[in-house]
Formats: sequence, structure tokens, C-alpha cells
Amino acid sequence: MEPRRVRIGIDTGGTFTDVVAVDEATGRTTTTKTPSTPADPAEGFLTGVRKVLDLLGLDGGAITAVSHGTTVATNQLLEGRLDRIGFITTEGYESVLEIARQSVPDGYGNSYFWVKPPRIVPADLVRTVRGRLDSRGHEVRPLDEGDARAAARSLRDAGVATIGVCLLHSYANDAHERRVLEVLREEHPDAVVSISSEVLREYREYERSVTTLVDAAVKPRVGAYVTAIRERLDGIAPGVPFYVMKSNGGVLSAEEVVHQPITTMLSGPAAGALGAALVAGAAGFDRVLTCDGGGTSTDVAVVVGGEPTLTTEGSVGAYPSKIPMIDVVTVGAGGGSIAWLSPEGTLKVGPRSAGADPGPICYPDGGSEPTVTDAHVVLGRIPPHLLGGEIPLSAEAAREGLRRLGSTLGLDLERTATGILEISAWNQANALRQVTVARGLDVRDFTLTTFGGSGSLLACRLMDVLGLPRTLVPPDPGNLSAFGLLTVDVRNDHVQTTISRHADLDLDRVRTVFGELEARAREALDGEGFPRDRQRIQRSADLRYVGQAFEVRVPVADGELGAAAAEAVAQAFHAAHRQLYGYDFAEDPRQAVEWVNLRVSGIGPIRRPDLVELAPADGSGPDRAVTGSRPVFFDDDWVETPTYDRPELAPGDVVPGPAVIEEFGSTVPVHPGFRATVDTHGNLLIERNAR
Repeated sequence: MEPRRVRIGIDTGGTFTDVVAVDEATGRTTTTKTPSTPADPAEGFLTGVRKVLDLLGLDGGAITAVSHGTTVATNQLLEGRLDRIGFITTEGYESVLEIARQSVPDGYGNSYFWVKPPRIVPADLVRTVRGRLDSRGHEVRPLDEGDARAAARSLRDAGVATIGVCLLHSYANDAHERRVLEVLREEHPDAVVSISSEVLREYREYERSVTTLVDAAVKPRVGAYVTAIRERLDGIAPGVPFYVMKSNGGVLSAEEVVHQPITTMLSGPAAGALGAALVAGAAGFDRVLTCDGGGTSTDVAVVVGGEPTLTTEGSVGAYPSKIPMIDVVTVGAGGGSIAWLSPEGTLKVGPRSAGADPGPICYPDGGSEPTVTDAHVVLGRIPPHLLGGEIPLSAEAAREGLRRLGSTLGLDLERTATGILEISAWNQANALRQVTVARGLDVRDFTLTTFGGSGSLLACRLMDVLGLPRTLVPPDPGNLSAFGLLTVDVRNDHVQTTISRHADLDLDRVRTVFGELEARAREALDGEGFPRDRQRIQRSADLRYVGQAFEVRVPVADGELGAAAAEAVAQAFHAAHRQLYGYDFAEDPRQAVEWVNLRVSGIGPIRRPDLVELAPADGSGPDRAVTGSRPVFFDDDWVETPTYDRPELAPGDVVPGPAVIEEFGSTVPVHPGFRATVDTHGNLLIERNAR
């Protein structure tokens, strides 16, 4: 008999670390959770590995691969914990960070009140070098190596050990930047350096500069974290492949991620969106809104045609990033989000969170401020414990905290709790509108897929607020992000700015650039251990109408790029522009089309876990899963509500509301007027009752 072999996915969140192990022979999953360890995230990671192995009765030798979603880079940026950074740029462009995009949040009406935030590099740590390239990479003026050495020595003497280099038009020719890098290694060998031609070969100097500086800023911490896990993981499973989730929807080996740390931003949310897309697609839905509710925040994304949408216009905190990332919007509306009063005396929820330490009031040794979780406990919508009893919850402590808050507002206990949940629901609804309505999509055309520990608690209310037709809740939703880590391929993205009007397109040049990008993509996949016959290459291009500030990305077909294929790309751009903005200029020859960026993605496919179909119901109905009842406050009153053990439900079962469906790590309240149907994969499909 073959020994059991498993792949493990681990998603580290702000409150819990989620773990999923997939049996490679049967496709069945084993899941667990463990509290995150913010002081040393690697400790929670290793605890999770040991915990799931103990559940399976296996040792480290059974592990074939480990995939990880991390928030180390994201948290460092959100919390502003950046070391002093030096910036080297072209002479005359020393104010690029200060000028930025000249944009004021919330419009220029806010300019009187808005205080410009500190830039990522203060003016006294910016150094310039003489030398100039034009937009096609031709040298106009040679690099002044004396300036480069002076800059390196100056930053070394100032005690700056993290440096970003972004020279004008280095996306077209990296020779000057590479020489500056060599000089830095000679003059300041201890410095951590990122150069823009390695991070982002794309024009727009401000975004390229900030992206490069962010990469340099997070490199030491991400490198130390990944290296520490690699070393400690070798103590459990020596030499096991270790992958880290990237923002673009792929994974990369830990050895490579150390050199591309910025690609791990939004690592965990990307995994959740991919896992939700796979589960919803298997259930027959290809237009999906994903809602990942955790302890600290809620992440939402949109899936069309089974694929989450990508963007290069994202940001983390105050820092724009041009790297490809799944288009995720994050709001501070998790289970640990704190309810508080504004100076005007109005009730607010989030973005500040109680996190894992100290946690909500109801936690053992919890905090002193009421949270969303406390409101759910008080209203009876979650049981008086978490993780199957591992974490007992004190409903009385939560009631006392909410009473104190309610007395200030002049509200009773129930109104205070429902008010907190209503604000949290609208915060999530507004995030879902950002990824749909704000992008020209009708939110009512989508199926909501909720997951995460708190993601499904407000599902029925979100359906009412947004007019959604249905909600899909996967099995074990609290661990879907960790499951998503096991569904994604190795992926690397490469870009080159090549601006040309469509009518004047030099096809030989386009083919050459695509060939160079493909060669780099294949070389990277070679290093990841994928033979050439298993590698997949995807091409795309960013196009715009001449005069527009932003581009639309469209696919470029495989094979020889001739005139007909290039024209097909232009027609695809017209169609995509019409879908996004409601109009196009396909029939107007006066409005020229312009090619801007050429992109290649190299993909190394991995074996995805099978989605196991469950045995049909035995005919006894959902009553077999009833575990008891408790009073739950829905809408305007308390209702004695049956509770169900979700693992005991079977395909075909229909649970009418009001009901509370419970499982390890997650709870689904089904409000009056709704019903939950179990499908063949064990998903809960929540819909309104027919009127």
C-alpha cells in the first residue's frame, strides 16, 4: 500500500492561522486553525503544520509541498514600520516623490484640510546622478560614475542600509541602473538594494519609483521571515518544496520570493479569491463576488469567467504599487473590528481591530472595547465558543461592554448590537460596490461567495442591501484561503513598456520584445523545476486611445504575431473599453489606438486538489443535524432558533430560516425569510424564500 502523501496550505491572518492538508490520493481535505502569533508569525506557521500532521497521524515525511499566504509585507506597510530608505534617481528628478500625482484624496474641495503625508523617502536622503536615456533606451548622456560613487558613500556615511534606484527610462534600457548597482555593491556592500528595472520595467516614473522603494523597504523583513520558516520547516520535513503566494494569483518558491518581496503584498486575500473562484465554478457560477471576512478585515474581489480580475493600479496603505495583483478591496470590517464613538457622538465600526491579542471582550483575557464578534455573541448568532470549543466565549462580558456603549448612545442592548452589525454590513456592501458598480458591473448579476471565520455572518443582510440573488458558502469556509493556496500555479509576470500607435506598429519590434519577455519567463520556470513541455506562456498588452491617461489590458493570442493578429488585439481593446466605460471609438478613425505595455506571464501548472462530491441525503431530512436551539435576535425580536451541525447535513437538505448552521471555525445565521440548500459538494446555497 502506498504511503499517504499530503500537500499543506497555510494562510496567516491577523487573528488566526488557517491550515489545510490535501490527501494527494483521495483529494480529501483535513483542516484546522491555530491562533496567529504576531510577535513571531513563523511560530504560528510551524504550530499549524504540527497540528494538522497530528490530526492525520503523519510525520513530516508525508509532506510533498507547503504553500503559504503571508501578511508580513502588507502589515509592515499598513503600520508604517519602514526603516530609513535612500533613493537614487536621475539628476533633475529629485522631486518625483514630492510631486507624486498632484492628487488630493476626495477631490480638490478637500485641499484646504488635507495634510500631505510624509513621503517614503525624505528629501535629505534623495541622491541624483548625471546621465540620460531617451524613452526608447538610447543613451543621450553617459552615466557619471563619480556621481554614483558619491551617492553610495553619502548614504553609507548617513547610516542608510536600504536603497532604491530608479533612473529615467530604465524600463527601456537597464544599463545605467545596473552600473549604479555595481557601484553600490563596491562602495556599500552591506546595503539592501532594489533597482526599478528588476522590479518593474514599466513607464510612469512616480509609480515605478515608489514600487521599487517599497520592494527595498520590505526586503529585509520578508527575507528574514521566509528564511526562518524555511530553516524551521526543514526540521519537520527536510527539503520539502516551500511556496509563497503572490499578489498576481500565482505562487513562487521561497528562494525566489526573497528576491521579489513586493510580489507578496495581498498574498492571503489573493489565495482566498482563487479558492472561492474554483469552488463557485464547480458549483456552476462564473460571475462571483468573493467576501473574505477575518478577524481584522474583510477582503472582497470580483470573479468573471472563473478568473479573479487583475489590476496594476493597486496600493497598500499610502503606497501605490504597479505590480500585477488580484483586484482586492480591503475594509476594516472583521470580527475584531472595534465599535467606537466619533467626537460628534456617532457610532463607528473599525478600521481599528482588537486582533488576536487582546481580542474581543468575550475572549478569555479579551480587550475592553466592544467588537463585531461581541455583538454577534450578544445576539446569539454565534455559539458561546470558537473552534469547536477551543476558545470559550463570555456572552456576559460582551453584554456588559455593549451596555456601556449603549448607555452613551441612549440605546438598549439589542439596538446597540444590531447597530454595530448594520454598520459593519454597510461597510462590506460599500467595498463590494467598489469592485462592481464602480467598474461598470451590475452587482445583481453576481453570486456572493462568503468565507473566512466571519465572512458568512452577515450574508443575508448583504443580500438585502445589494439585491443579490444568492450566497454560496463553501464547506469549512474559515479555511478557504488556505485551501486556495493549494489550487494555484507557479506564476511569474514580466512587462516591458513599448509605446507605439497601432497604425505605425513595428511588428518586428513587438515580436522581439515578446520573445525577450518569454525567454525570461521560461528561464524563471526552469529555475522552479518545470520542464519546457509543461510550461505555459500567456501574452497580453495594455492599450489606450491616444490622449488617455490609463490603459486597458487585453489578451494577445499565441503564435506568430502578424498584422491580422495585431488587428484582433485592437478590436479586443475596443470591446473591452466598451464593456468598462460604455463606449468605444471602433468606428471613428480620428481616434487613434496606442499600444503601451507588452506583458508575458510564465505559468508552471501544479496538480489541483479534487473537489469531492458527497453522498446524497439518506432521506431522513436535515433534522438529523439539529443539535438544539437557543434564542437569537433577528430583525426586531428574539426567536427560538434551531442550531445545526453542518458536517451532518447532506446534499439535497434544505434548512429554512431562522436557523444557525455551525461548524469548526465558522457560523452561518440563516435569517427568517431565507433558506439554505446543500449542493453535491457540500456548499450552502442561501436564497430568499419564494414570495
